[in-house]
Amino acid sequence: MNMSLPIQKRIPVIQGDCLVTADPNVMYTTVLGSCIAVCMFDGHAKVGGMNHFLLPGSTDLNSKDMRYGVNSMELLINGVLKLGAERSNLQCKIFGGGEMRKSFTNIGVSNQKFTKEFLKAEGFPCVAENLGGTLARKLQFSPCDGKVRHMLIPASESPIEQVGAKGLTGNGPSIELF
Repeated sequence: MNMSLPIQKRIPVIQGDCLVTADPNVMYTTVLGSCIAVCMFDGHAKVGGMNHFLLPGSTDLNSKDMRYGVNSMELLINGVLKLGAERSNLQCKIFGGGEMRKSFTNIGVSNQKFTKEFLKAEGFPCVAENLGGTLARKLQFSPCDGKVRHMLIPASESPIEQVGAKGLTGNGPSIELF
């Protein structure tokens, strides 16, 4: 019999946000296009967090702008460590990085590359990912146990401009990552 409490607090994580918690009743939610969300958690300490960044890095080394992955990642790591996570127990799941608009620079691919290189350099394992493509994603993350529910959003229902995804209907595939 599962005696866990139901999720009582759904908290949206918007562009530039980074939220951490040790509250097992919290679920973070977001919608992604070319942005990246990193879901970081320590299953032993039962703490975790999610960020949502727009761009990989900043040319201004003094920038504290949370739209940039480099700043958002540092805030996420420091936040979960302050809540009692052990660096050696941290795991990550990464999502987003889609090609939402045709352009000379594909920001989604740049975001993917930055995120993977950052996690590798910091020694954090990525235990699940869903990156790229042309569809937006809806994400629900339970930060204290690391469970993620992920759904691709058909172009016809997406709040984000889609490229190359015309004619899709329905709710799209739903994926649960544990």
